Amino acid sequence: MPSPPTLVRHGLDPLTARRRFATVSFLFWLPIGMSIATGVLLYTERGMGLAAIAGFFAVHSLTAAAMELPTGGLSDVIGRRTVLATAGLLNATAFTLFGLAATAWAITLGMVLMGCARALSSGPAEAWYVDTVHAHAGPGADIRTGLARGSSAMSAALALGTLLGGGLPWLLGLGPGVGEWLTDATGGLVILLSVPALLGALVEIVFVLYVVSALPEPPRPRATLAGVVGGVPAAIGAGLRLGGQDAVIRRLLLTASTTGAALAAVELLTPRRAAALMGTAESGALLFAQLACAGFVCSALGSQLGPLAARLTGSSGRAVLTGRGVVVLGLTLLGITTGSTSTLATTVAVTGFGLVYLGLGVAAPNANDLLHRRVDASGRATALSVQSLALQLVAAGAGLAVGTLPLGPLPWLLAAVVVLAGAMLWVRRTDGDPRKPAAALTVPAGSASER
Repeated sequence: MPSPPTLVRHGLDPLTARRRFATVSFLFWLPIGMSIATGVLLYTERGMGLAAIAGFFAVHSLTAAAMELPTGGLSDVIGRRTVLATAGLLNATAFTLFGLAATAWAITLGMVLMGCARALSSGPAEAWYVDTVHAHAGPGADIRTGLARGSSAMSAALALGTLLGGGLPWLLGLGPGVGEWLTDATGGLVILLSVPALLGALVEIVFVLYVVSALPEPPRPRATLAGVVGGVPAAIGAGLRLGGQDAVIRRLLLTASTTGAALAAVELLTPRRAAALMGTAESGALLFAQLACAGFVCSALGSQLGPLAARLTGSSGRAVLTGRGVVVLGLTLLGITTGSTSTLATTVAVTGFGLVYLGLGVAAPNANDLLHRRVDASGRATALSVQSLALQLVAAGAGLAVGTLPLGPLPWLLAAVVVLAGAMLWVRRTDGDPRKPAAALTVPAGSASER
């Protein structure tokens, strides 16, 4: 029976691969950042209530969750580049819909497309980077630094994107009559808050062109329809066995789940809190853009500190625990300051917001370092998709719960409790043997390996 294709040198050294991985991460997440500052407020201006908006985000999360394993397996079967390019095209279409949509069904369709893109993108770029490094330096090579760079590039893109997304509507609104002219000229399809989404669609096209030209892959046997159909289910089966047969992977998946709860609370509640503080949607978008930018800068800083945290604490697992503790503290500070607009309360809330992202940044590269040392190349993207699946499922449920809970400290504190429960999984445990991939994580021969 044929064995999986042997990775060969791509002509890229690890440093070049690290730079290209960081660039891909930046380009993919920049338009998403541009939509973060205005998303909730844009849908509010379109006449949607908070429960409906929570439903939109749930559609995105559930779609991503449903597609995670099939698309992760697809990447392991037909290659990373094709799947990434497809994700970019889907995102471009989704952002176009968000910018032009004035109805719930169009926004929902955009969320479905964006959910598919999220699933497609959750593993291929990182898997490409790790495959490339391992092909040159062997499976024992340091990947944590590159993973941290990619995570930092993602955070930097989100930070810059939120500044652009929040600042553009505000700047355009300074021009006399610009908003009215834009609305009249497009028949109401385009308003000031929709400009960032439309600009994000253009950035996604640049992302697709870069992926196609800059991510070489080792030769693969020509994929056929029968090979794809036969290989993807086997990859899915391997993915579903991840948590059941490996304790480290199980803890990583549960930790990713709690990340989904934290992000759902922060991303859904903070924009409304900012708009209420400022008095108008455009001013609220600008304030939230500044907050989100600061948060993503904290996340980038946390990612850079991730390898240092592992060295200081003695292991990647303990560094994950440290990062989760910081997240719990941040959510708690956000919760106890809800309802107060005093200078002290606002300062504490901003500090809590930054701590949430700092802690997530510290934990992310260490968690993925553990994950990649438990899998091999045949199932690497599938493993990342399973991790994203756990995050998306809990994010969907948490978002719906937040949308129905009364505004106040309760949603924040419940999210803190969930993250704390996930952090306790890392107390008094080791990282396992990082040199030995778990057997269950290898895609079986006769499936993806035969493509």
